[in-house]
Amino acid sequence: MGALSSWPSDSELDGIRNTVAEMARVDVNVVKIVVSPYRICPLGAHIDHQGGTVSAMTINKGIILGFVPSGDSQVLLRSGQFSGEVRFRVDQIQLPKHMQENYPSDTEECKWGSYAKGALYALQRGGNQIKQGITGFICGTEGLDSSGLSSSAAVGIAYLLALESANNLTMSPTENIEYDRLIENEYLGLKNGILDQSAILLSSYGCLTCMDCKTKKHKLIHPPKLEMEKKTEAKTSYKILLAFSGLKQALTTNPGYNRRVTECREAANVLLKASGKELEPILSNVDQQEYEAHKSKLEPELARRAEHYFSENMRVIKGLEAWGSGKFEEFGKLISASGLSSIHNYECGCEPLIQLYEILLKAPGVYGARFSGAGFRGCCVAFVNADYAHEAASFVKNEYLKLQPDLASHLNPESAVVICDAGDCARVIRP
Repeated sequence: MGALSSWPSDSELDGIRNTVAEMARVDVNVVKIVVSPYRICPLGAHIDHQGGTVSAMTINKGIILGFVPSGDSQVLLRSGQFSGEVRFRVDQIQLPKHMQENYPSDTEECKWGSYAKGALYALQRGGNQIKQGITGFICGTEGLDSSGLSSSAAVGIAYLLALESANNLTMSPTENIEYDRLIENEYLGLKNGILDQSAILLSSYGCLTCMDCKTKKHKLIHPPKLEMEKKTEAKTSYKILLAFSGLKQALTTNPGYNRRVTECREAANVLLKASGKELEPILSNVDQQEYEAHKSKLEPELARRAEHYFSENMRVIKGLEAWGSGKFEEFGKLISASGLSSIHNYECGCEPLIQLYEILLKAPGVYGARFSGAGFRGCCVAFVNADYAHEAASFVKNEYLKLQPDLASHLNPESAVVICDAGDCARVIRP
């Protein structure tokens, strides 16, 4: 773990261990903890599901799951954010939500417990014999609205790592990326790609993770002088700002996300047919030259989706070079251009998120900003000069309050705009 990462703190870990020890009536020293960070995607917005190249990194906030093997097939879970208990057995075959009769989708227990059952489903789907349940307590970073930071993938990965540990299973990050995809795509029915889980499982402190979502190959891009920073514990020259909108609507209940994925595939289908190719209709199967030659055949709406894909892929390539050279201003301009394309070409976002994006671009010291997530709710993310981070946070908070007083009034003033550092990958902390 990088020397500069401050999360989770010793007091957070101790609190989780004590809670689980009391739940399971075991010694506190046998409690294991999964740390599963939230992620941000500086560049590569909305192209992972098309096999595009994306960039991501984790932050020093996220999910903590304390657990012990239950000694039998029982799973017992409690949450720091939600009421009730989740109980089920690992020797029960899990079915996708749409195949479950009388699925109680409106209950709170079901909403937060579904990811644990989804993790069991994914492991069963992979042919693994899961015999040992867990007793666990899960919570997210206190006071932080996790919407737009892929908390769902962080939760799914946390349960996967805990169940694997309890059953003495060793999985590679690549295998767990696929298992979390099964949770989201098959168990929950969300048509997202593999960016989120890849970022959470592959990231390394201070690096930018580059993922080719078609080949599944990845690499870590180190900023200049990273090794020196680790040795001296010097401060990085940037901070990460998270500015929250107050919008809470869940991604799985908004048809906009899945509809846009379908539109991208429709655009790919037109371009591939025009190119004489019979391949899966995803935009990564279309060459840049073929796109330029045949894009006039696309209806206006599909043309905008394709333009976002191809221009975003190019921004990722340029951004990786800028990051590796330490050119944070150039990197930030590409992030802002990504945000603009998300609004005009991918046509996601809503008024509060767009206003937040525009406010961030005016804030002192901000290199660049865009939506974090799909833009239908949640937050915006920005990279900011470390020396201006607190001034920028104050500016954004005050300006957003002027434009959206009702939404802003529902935000905790202490966490309406959060200053973060880079994080590390998901992992199990052993006693």
